[in-house]
Amino acid sequence: MNERMLLEDGLKQLSLSFSPQSVEKLLRFSDLLLEKNRVMNLTAIEDPAEIAALHFLDSAALLTLADFRNKRVADVGTGAGFPGLPLRILEPSLSLTLLDAQNKRVEFLKEVCAALGLSDVTCVHARAEEFAADHREGFDLVVSRAVANLRLLAELCLPLVKEGGRFLAMKSVDSDQELAESRHAIETLGGAVETASSYVIPGTEIRHRVIFIKKLRKTDKKYPRTFAKIKKHPL
Repeated sequence: MNERMLLEDGLKQLSLSFSPQSVEKLLRFSDLLLEKNRVMNLTAIEDPAEIAALHFLDSAALLTLADFRNKRVADVGTGAGFPGLPLRILEPSLSLTLLDAQNKRVEFLKEVCAALGLSDVTCVHARAEEFAADHREGFDLVVSRAVANLRLLAELCLPLVKEGGRFLAMKSVDSDQELAESRHAIETLGGAVETASSYVIPGTEIRHRVIFIKKLRKTDKKYPRTFAKIKKHPL
């Protein structure tokens, strides 16, 4: 099955509506990703079909678990644009900010957005704890597929979520201990674990999990701390 067929079939399996233009944009994104990956490390996945499944469909699965329509969304530690860009391509009504600490990645994302005509996507080169200084409680939804421990991610992401909003952390299904160890940090930062939903990436046997954390109250202004402090003394 080629990349296009895998994408279309996978989106149908997820019961997501999509336009031919959305599929074309995802395929173009894949081409740009593979081209740039020759000169900088963006992804370890180099097979187009695997990119379709493990990047695009994995990201798209979030649309089946939460309502992204007309939401302000921040993707923290977005890397090569996941899950944020596939979400924006498939749900054009959302307002997206892509945040990453590596400028080369951010410049790549700007090139992708220009090539795909996504002029309203904001690409920011900054650390999350620095970005929070001017964007506290500024987003309905914050998403992250970053590999950092949830205790650290919570302090970087929850300050950005408005009261009543949610932080969606994409994790492996064997993250029970990590979640248990993060509850104190989440509560300290004004959040509460709402649920953990698992899903199978279409066309694969890979099961992932999304941890939903609801923002119940504003985060104390002393958070987030500097990353060095977060890493050395996690909540």
